[in-house]
Amino acid sequence: MALRISDLANAGGVGVETVRFYQRKRLLEAPRAPATGGRHYGNDDVRRLRFIRSAQEAGFTLKEIGELLALDRSNDRPRAREMAAARIADLDEKIATLQRARDNLGKLAHECASSGKGPCPIIASFE
Repeated sequence: MALRISDLANAGGVGVETVRFYQRKRLLEAPRAPATGGRHYGNDDVRRLRFIRSAQEAGFTLKEIGELLALDRSNDRPRAREMAAARIADLDEKIATLQRARDNLGKLAHECASSGKGPCPIIASFE
C-alpha cells in the first residue's frame, strides 16, 4: 500500500501537521522520495501512527512513547511493564484527585440547594 501523507494522517485520525510533528520528534520516519516523486507511506507507518496516538491517550509523553518504540525493537518487556505501572500509578492519583473534587462539588451543590439565604456556597468556595 502506498499512502500519501494526507492518507496516512486520515488513517491515523490526525492532521498532516501532526504527522510532520511526529517526524520532527523522530517518532515517525519520513520516507525517502522516490525518483518518480512524492513520498509514500505503508501499513507499518499507519500502525506506528496509531500506536503513538493510543499511547498518548493512555497518558504517555512523547519522550516515553519514543522509549516504548525503542523497547519494542529490543523486546525489553520488564522496562515496558515498569513504564506501564508508573502510568497506572499516575492515573490512579489523577482519579483520586478528580473523585475528591467531584465529592466536594457535590457537597457544595447540596448545600446551595438546601438553603436560599446568605452567599452561595459554590461561589463562596472559589473566592
